[in-house]
Amino acid sequence: MKKTIFFACYKGLLPVVLFCCLYSCGKTQPANTTEPPVVPPGSTKPADVVYWLTKGDQTVLLQKQNQGLLFNSVLINGNPTIVVDTAERYQSVDGFGFALTGGSAYLINRLPDAGRAALLKELFTTDSTFIGINYLRISIGASDLNANVYTYDDVSAGGQPDTALTNFSLGADIYDLVPVLKQIVALNPNIKLLGSPWTAPAWMKTNNSAKGGSLKPEYYGVYAQYFVKYIQAMQALGIRIEAITPQNEPLNPYNNPSMLMQAAEQAVFIKNYLGPAFKAAGITTKIIVYDHNCDVPNYPLSILADPDAYKYIDGSAFHLYAGVIGALTEVHNAYPDKNVYFTEQWVGAPGNFPADLSWHIKNLVIGATRNWSKSVIEWNLASDPNYLPHTQGGCTTCMGALTISSNISRNVSYYVIAHASKFVPSGSVRIASSNLNGLPNVAFQTPSGKKVLIVLNETTDSQSINIQFNNKMVTATLPAAAVGTFVW
Repeated sequence: MKKTIFFACYKGLLPVVLFCCLYSCGKTQPANTTEPPVVPPGSTKPADVVYWLTKGDQTVLLQKQNQGLLFNSVLINGNPTIVVDTAERYQSVDGFGFALTGGSAYLINRLPDAGRAALLKELFTTDSTFIGINYLRISIGASDLNANVYTYDDVSAGGQPDTALTNFSLGADIYDLVPVLKQIVALNPNIKLLGSPWTAPAWMKTNNSAKGGSLKPEYYGVYAQYFVKYIQAMQALGIRIEAITPQNEPLNPYNNPSMLMQAAEQAVFIKNYLGPAFKAAGITTKIIVYDHNCDVPNYPLSILADPDAYKYIDGSAFHLYAGVIGALTEVHNAYPDKNVYFTEQWVGAPGNFPADLSWHIKNLVIGATRNWSKSVIEWNLASDPNYLPHTQGGCTTCMGALTISSNISRNVSYYVIAHASKFVPSGSVRIASSNLNGLPNVAFQTPSGKKVLIVLNETTDSQSINIQFNNKMVTATLPAAAVGTFVW
């Protein structure tokens, strides 16, 4: 995943045992799961607008506020005003979520049955009392946040290439990833899953290694069938893969595992092999290109410029370890019929809660969606207190949304995603809202017609703000360095 850093070998994990109740232990608590109506003082009418707040100082974490916000005729005051307009509509939203790495699945799968069930219910149940994660990214084979490197068709050193893919198997993922995914699908049958490989099997590569190297052209057709077999194998287990990217971070050959895939190579692979293989097999899984940083928008643009590749491509995926989030709009404007997605961003340990909260809300939840993204996916769902597991050479400081040990701590990216996923289900549409200095924001309309406005106060002072909708207005106060989600 990350940069060229060198790490000590991972030696293994002790089984995780919970010594206390999930909801009474840990440095942070789960999102408030009670939903009493808010009634303004002196009124019998429930509030028109309710909102949930997280403060940068962590004294308030995704808590429903006991403030009765009633719409009134437009007020004249000196407050900054965010005007929300459902008539101006943009992209539909697929979802907000995390990477469920093999390491995340390992940790979750070793929780006691009752604790695991409670945690997954908290994360994936879609009614309003839980946080309703609706999009996950998973690795096709190992990522660098697995304990060991593997693919689904490895051969022994010096062994013959398995060009018929006779030995294809989901292998190690059967033990942790698949069982956890099955439990998630049972809770949310409509969960969207994006699969991304970190490498092809080593025998298909120019350097015969899991790290670096490129896919040999003579194996393009075999590798396309590898994707077909993967999607079919997961489907047979009741796990539908919504989309795939041909390669995670194709311009980063330094991770372990990793594989270099230049834009011209990806275009040839898609147009001559992967796209036709999906079509022949009747596979409707979306093909999304690039899956790397915002600093090289020419990578997806060059592939989309090839009409033979274009016809198989749903859109482009981005990370933000380099570049600016506005690159998504550049690609959208060039090819407005194709989608854009935001698929990865880490929190580096040990983290800085107020700074991370502000940066991720501003650039991802607000910034990516304002730049046409249909998804926001954080890296990654869970790690242990030592940021394990990871491969030798993998990321040693990737902090999960959850830290799982003898208790469960909910970290900053949990709240970043929850401020959107809890309120903005799949199928929602981004709508217009005034973008103000110091108060970045984004608005959505849900399939049921609710309006959702997410606002960050990135200033150092508490701000009274007006929210205007249909020529009526409410006034709310947003503390410094806080994020609020307003729903009506």
